[in-house]
Amino acid sequence: MELKSDKVPLREKVGYGLGDAASSMFWKLFGMYLMFFYTDIFGMEAKAVGTMFLITRVWDSLFDPIVGAFADRTRTKWGKFRPYILYVAIPFGVIGAFTFFTPALDGVGKIVYAYVTYSLMMMVYSAINVPYASLLGVMSPSPKVRNVLATFRMTFAYIGSFVTLLLFNPLVNYFSKNSQNMTDQQQGWFMAATVIAVFSVLLFLLCFYWTKERVVPIASTSSTLKQDIRDLLHNRPWWILLGAGVAALVFNSIRDGATLYYFKYYVGEDQFGNVVFFHIPFVLSGLYLALGQAANILGVIGAAPLSNKIGKKNTYMGAMLIATAASISFYWLERDQLLMIFVLQVLISICAGAIFPLLWSMYADCADYSELRTGNRATGLIFSSSSMSQKLGWAFGTAVTGWLLGYYGFQANQAQSAETLSGIRMFLSFFPAIGTVLSVLFISFYPLSEKKMLDITTELEKRRTSN
Repeated sequence: MELKSDKVPLREKVGYGLGDAASSMFWKLFGMYLMFFYTDIFGMEAKAVGTMFLITRVWDSLFDPIVGAFADRTRTKWGKFRPYILYVAIPFGVIGAFTFFTPALDGVGKIVYAYVTYSLMMMVYSAINVPYASLLGVMSPSPKVRNVLATFRMTFAYIGSFVTLLLFNPLVNYFSKNSQNMTDQQQGWFMAATVIAVFSVLLFLLCFYWTKERVVPIASTSSTLKQDIRDLLHNRPWWILLGAGVAALVFNSIRDGATLYYFKYYVGEDQFGNVVFFHIPFVLSGLYLALGQAANILGVIGAAPLSNKIGKKNTYMGAMLIATAASISFYWLERDQLLMIFVLQVLISICAGAIFPLLWSMYADCADYSELRTGNRATGLIFSSSSMSQKLGWAFGTAVTGWLLGYYGFQANQAQSAETLSGIRMFLSFFPAIGTVLSVLFISFYPLSEKKMLDITTELEKRRTSN
């Protein structure tokens, strides 16, 4: 491969970040609101929702490498990956909004509608997010520049999530006219999701127009898909990141998916009333989730300088170990200890925010590692594993949440038993801690140190200049 330019201007860094702001708006809605939407608004049983999440997400995770392989073989005047952002943006917004629509169907009809719309949304998510993630690997060959781009990406991702989670409940209340009637609530959820969809489309389009692909193949011929897959399966660092990413998303998805249940049924947020800022009423759960996104940004900002001092691997392991201890501590909090609930949320979210830019940067390192070993750069296929790990982790995490809610006897919109409330507390404490521990175990075997990557980058540059 050859390098056109190593300079990435500020507007382009911002443009790249806007792409994940768009993506994360819906990703956070799925992670924090969709389970609740399906059980308490749409009208499905928790076990059925958990099973649907597992089936659709496992299939869709297998779809990610297909998208990555197609993207690697795409040749346009805009590059390999940017055209997908342009053409898939509108379908992403439309299907995303209709995922939160409640049709006038019977029980079976609703389940079919949920399966179809959710499956389509996840496939469209793959079609735009895999190329978007892969774009990081071709905007610059420099690991340091990629760290900066990953920081911009995750910072804007959490900004998008923060705005969405802060405003989603007020939007639902506005469009439902603060009515508790279920039909009005269903209308409110759909219209609120539609507003988010419009902003997502606009941000994706800005990402397309403000970014460039600089790293392009030297050879006119490309490897076969079979060869790409064989190279990927022999990429040991990729396997390690896949395991660590799945475990990290299990941690995130269990905590996120159970938050609304925790505040509605354990804390009893209704008795605390709304908190008003700038004449806009916010519920406790909305503030809790939004505060978490703000804390995530602090973690993202701190990840790059800290990893430059002690290394990506050590930074990742340290953050996950702190998150483990803080998560376990959550179990002993009483419902009226709101200050400590919010303090631990900030601490855990800072740790969670720190690990994801490191993961994205390490996936780009895996592409360099593979290119040096094989002479072939399958950027899209390698980065598809990042999306795949997200979806697999989210699938297992939310499926377990749905099944365990059923196991603990959860019944939507009713007073919960002591056993059920104890289970809901486990969702924000011991269960997610299992994910953090597994993630630390995986990443402890990661072999691409900063010194190793410097050697790889230097050797690749020699090969580029010699061609």
